[in-house]
Amino acid sequence: MKTEITELLGCEYPIIQGGMAWVAEHTLASAVSNAGGIGLIAGGNAPIDYLREQIHLCKEKTNKPFGVNIMLMSPNADDLAQLVIDEKLALVTTGAGNPGKYIPAWKDAGIKVIPVVPSVALAKRMEKAGADAVIAEGTESGGHIGENTTMCLVPQVVDAVNIPVIAAGGIADGRGMAASFMLGAKGVQIGTRFLASEECQIHPVFKELVVKAKDTDSVVTGRYTGHPCRNVKTKFAKKLAMGEKDGTLSPEEFEALTVGALKRAVVDGDVESGSFLCGAIAGMINDIRPCADIIREINDEAEKLLKI
Repeated sequence: MKTEITELLGCEYPIIQGGMAWVAEHTLASAVSNAGGIGLIAGGNAPIDYLREQIHLCKEKTNKPFGVNIMLMSPNADDLAQLVIDEKLALVTTGAGNPGKYIPAWKDAGIKVIPVVPSVALAKRMEKAGADAVIAEGTESGGHIGENTTMCLVPQVVDAVNIPVIAAGGIADGRGMAASFMLGAKGVQIGTRFLASEECQIHPVFKELVVKAKDTDSVVTGRYTGHPCRNVKTKFAKKLAMGEKDGTLSPEEFEALTVGALKRAVVDGDVESGSFLCGAIAGMINDIRPCADIIREINDEAEKLLKI
């Protein structure tokens, strides 16, 4: 499927793998890029030396385009913004803030800039700042979320900007991709489906939670901290949600409990104190497959539905 996104990024399929913190490392990113999509390495709060190593390892495993996701609220955002220039990466995606101050330098270096946006207002600002495309991410997605749904957000962003729009949030198969294209998107970003891929390096307990999840097995916690996140509904997540609801956990106590919780989920598979960030679409995921099979199946189903 050829779209403005495949032309912009030089990939075979208009499918981008989400930049999931502690999850999106070189093994997953290179597998997605080798399969014809666009793989991403998550910057998160990781040390710069570690991220540089991840980029080098990814370059060893693929000669296809891949990028890095920068969480702008991270204390090392400035260093990582320079690292992607030094490493001559094909693209950068951003989240949790406005990357405006970095865009001129990235553009001068020939890097494609694709911010994640939760609103029309930010999408317009990003277009004005020089972004090549935007990712309109609905509240159905895993991890940090906005409040608008993908179905509502994507067409409004499409109508508001002239640059290509990539849909994200609640997309796990060809039907979701085809629906996104009908809303005006030129590509999709997918995260949760890749959690259940063979190449994803998360703890087996995390993969099992995704595969066994039902439609009601996600919960949003942390709204009162200003950083709401969607998680698999474990006992720990329900404890956080209840403490937030009934006031038995102050925002400070909530933050203390969740420090390092994502790492405990991804690395240790700790269901007692880990935050298993995951999208609401997990109930549709029933098996663990190679990235190449996932991408090809999603693309082929979408093409069939769109009659391309």
